Amino acid sequence: MNQLELRPLSLGEILDRTFTLYRNNLLLFVGLAAIPRLPSLIAGLLQLQINGGTISVSQGGLSGLTGSTIAFVLVTWALALVGYLYAQGASVAAVSELYLSRPISISQALRRVTDEIGPLLGALMLNGLVILVGFIFLIVPGVYLMCRLFVVVPAAVIERKGPAESLSRSMMLTKGFAGRAFVILALYFAISIGFGIVVSLPAGIAVATRNITAIQTWAPIQAIVSAILEAFITPILLISSSIFYYDLRVRKEAFDLQMLMDPDGANTPRANLRSLMPEGQ
Repeated sequence: MNQLELRPLSLGEILDRTFTLYRNNLLLFVGLAAIPRLPSLIAGLLQLQINGGTISVSQGGLSGLTGSTIAFVLVTWALALVGYLYAQGASVAAVSELYLSRPISISQALRRVTDEIGPLLGALMLNGLVILVGFIFLIVPGVYLMCRLFVVVPAAVIERKGPAESLSRSMMLTKGFAGRAFVILALYFAISIGFGIVVSLPAGIAVATRNITAIQTWAPIQAIVSAILEAFITPILLISSSIFYYDLRVRKEAFDLQMLMDPDGANTPRANLRSLMPEGQ
């Protein structure tokens, strides 16, 4: 794609660039998002098979399974976690390269984040812990922290910062712009929940009518369709957070000027540069 003009963007422009970048590189982002879904889908389908098409809450999820089956499920979930880290980091790395007009493939994006998996895991765990604490105290603080920490992954991957530094960096960049992050998050969750309701409707009807045959038929179909939909929906959040991250850097650190003067070193933040735009604009 042609190089996008680096300048302060409106919220509508951030969303437009998100969907344009996604549409132009659909296979790349869906391929990356599908990586952690495959092992978790296999584990979920195995549990459904063992439990006769349903996962019994009374069985405690894994109870009743043989030792080898439990080991297989645990290994697949571990692979899903590693895949999730790679998918998150590689997607952000891909957005970074494409947004700055540098072509990248799935394998290149994955290699790009290989050395960042440990710090990224720490950043995501610390990020989740902070947001969880916010939700424990009240919903509003949790939502606010989620908005302020919206660009933790881009900060960790693009600037190669540690867990605490990534959170601090996100808090600094999003100061005065939490409202925009809220709108982007709200849109993503609306899309995700909307499709989730549609996908779960047949299985929900089967459960409500206590139709065991229908439950056994729809449960695996729902798991497969849900995994596919997640692979298509997840990139929206990762792409938008990365574009939002660059927009904040343009506003607060003159990133567009840094790219003109030093294209190879522009990902190093310039702490002494002040915002060129009033916060919240």
